[in-house]
Amino acid sequence: MPVAARRVGAEALEAFAAALFAKAGTSAADANAIAEVLVWANLRGVDTHGVLRAPGYLARISGGEVNPRPDMRAVVDLPAAQVLDADRAFGPVAMVRAADMAIARARQAGIAAVFVRRTTHIAAVGFYALRAAAADMLGLVVGTSRPNMAWHGARSAGVATAPVAIAAPGLDRAPLTLDMATSVASMGRIMLARDSGEALAPGQALDRGGAPTEDPFRAALPLPLGGPKGAGLALMFECLTGLLAASPLLAPALGPERRTAHSQNAMVLAVDVAAFTDPAGYKAEVDRLAAALKALPRAEGHDEILVPGERGDRVREERRRSGIPIPDGTWRRLEREASRLGLTMPETLRSDP
Repeated sequence: MPVAARRVGAEALEAFAAALFAKAGTSAADANAIAEVLVWANLRGVDTHGVLRAPGYLARISGGEVNPRPDMRAVVDLPAAQVLDADRAFGPVAMVRAADMAIARARQAGIAAVFVRRTTHIAAVGFYALRAAAADMLGLVVGTSRPNMAWHGARSAGVATAPVAIAAPGLDRAPLTLDMATSVASMGRIMLARDSGEALAPGQALDRGGAPTEDPFRAALPLPLGGPKGAGLALMFECLTGLLAASPLLAPALGPERRTAHSQNAMVLAVDVAAFTDPAGYKAEVDRLAAALKALPRAEGHDEILVPGERGDRVREERRRSGIPIPDGTWRRLEREASRLGLTMPETLRSDP
């Protein structure tokens, strides 16, 4: 049965999350960056990639997977492309750096890609795509990790729940923002179901033996979105990120050693609209396209037609007013980290039934 959720103000939650990471040894700037990305996801209703992830992130410091004081540097530097070696940085820290590098290069070359290698969980990829959109650019972000999703037709993991996000800036409306995994449900969705006491929907995951399950505590392998389509996308994202950056993840993990030294790779692509066309005209066309889609005849059972990013924009406004719901399981895990690090839990606004 679902259990109660406490609501916490966004600013208080972000300050608390930043304090957790600062106490655990990250710099203040990096702690703030991680907290901002996690709470951004919570604000948009993507609780699968919000502060629910913080305890696992912290455990990666003590486990040696994360370097809390990384020395990130470009190991390939071309006019319109770079490879950023993240030195096992927290994913949000590396990805914010990569997005800013891509935006800066795109200002010079019109289009630029930054390939990130040797990082850790990169959190909600839409954050970085929208960073480009805020600079009047198109943003494209893809990521991959160790195999944690079933390959289509197999009973074991073969690829990652590789995410992709694309953002296009609008003129009078928010950017169009697609942010999705190549799985039916992300690993974070399974974690959230455990914390909130909810069952998974049918067809989302397999257990460790390869059998379908709706029990989040038995679920071990998300299934690919669209079967071979999601699996194929995840495979090609590995070719586009890790292999190109000389930092493969899937083959080493599937081979005899069955291990890799880090957990994720990614790519950030920024396209400067001004290098190709008038930015105001382009953004007006984005608005016109969104309006045309929303004006289509509605199918039965649908009160409104939404475009990518619109649901998250609305959730953000509601949660800024009423607070971010924290499931009981997530709250208890955060409490343990706060106690361990000598911190006080953030003040709650109220509890949902």
